[in-house]
Amino acid sequence: MDKNIGEQLNRAYEAYRQACMDRDHAVKELHQKVENYMQQIREQQEKIELQNSIIAKLKSQLAALNANR
Repeated sequence: MDKNIGEQLNRAYEAYRQACMDRDHAVKELHQKVENYMQQIREQQEKIELQNSIIAKLKSQLAALNANR
């Protein structure tokens, strides 16, 4: 009986250990995905800022052209 309980405890501990490793891997993967998405967001924000500055410059040039007419 004691041997059977010991085997069950070992299996339960191994299942717990595997579940913890799986959880840790999932958390690490999630953090990596979040970091990648944050980087993509920063890059998109930079593109938007650049495009907004181009638009502002073009509007300024257009206003100057309209003023000359």
